[in-house]
Amino acid sequence: MLTQSICLLGQSLGEPSFGWAKIVENSGVEAKVILAVLALMSCWSLGVIIDRWLAFRSARSQSRVLAPLVAACLQDGNVTEVIKICKESRKTHLARVVLASLREVESYAVVSEVPAKAIRSSKRAATRAIALTQADLRRGISSLATIGSTAPFVGLLGTVIGIVNAFQGMSVAQTTGLSTVAKGISEALAATAMGLFVALPAVWMFNYLNSKLETFTVEMDNSAAELTDYFTKRADR
Repeated sequence: MLTQSICLLGQSLGEPSFGWAKIVENSGVEAKVILAVLALMSCWSLGVIIDRWLAFRSARSQSRVLAPLVAACLQDGNVTEVIKICKESRKTHLARVVLASLREVESYAVVSEVPAKAIRSSKRAATRAIALTQADLRRGISSLATIGSTAPFVGLLGTVIGIVNAFQGMSVAQTTGLSTVAKGISEALAATAMGLFVALPAVWMFNYLNSKLETFTVEMDNSAAELTDYFTKRADR
């Protein structure tokens, strides 16, 4: 008896009355428009996620190679070589900051003493480079927050419209019962499910990318401070 019940349950689950493709096909114009908007939001979110993930991955991998090279060259006092290395690794955030800072003191590369005025200019250049690099790395990330916060409400709008249409259809048919509105409600709830499906990855990746951006900012600040200390100590010697 229990086996027969399980078999019947499996058959009922294996042959659903409404599939996703069927729900979309039978949806009204308003529901299809909302589902199309959610699909566009999903595509945009996916594009931003892939673009930023590749950019952050490239920045991280190049920084791991760049940092020890820059440290070794500066230890030898070879500022010109550091500038050359940074020009070849512009995809990394550290290279942009170091390059902007060293350009201000490049004319003093062969001189043991760097004027205080040049050191201050180098520090300001590094600050500007950090701000510009942050803006470049942040490109598109804010749209993930927008999609993550609005997609559920767009789906909810589709659900409300679908439920209203379902009850209007029941009123026109002058019949009651769950079977009368089951199809309309299933189509309506599909919009909410789609909204949540779009929002969750966007929110997750927004938080992840923001945490990575904070790490990059700390690294850039530290690099700028280390360069300032390096030239200050060089001037003192």
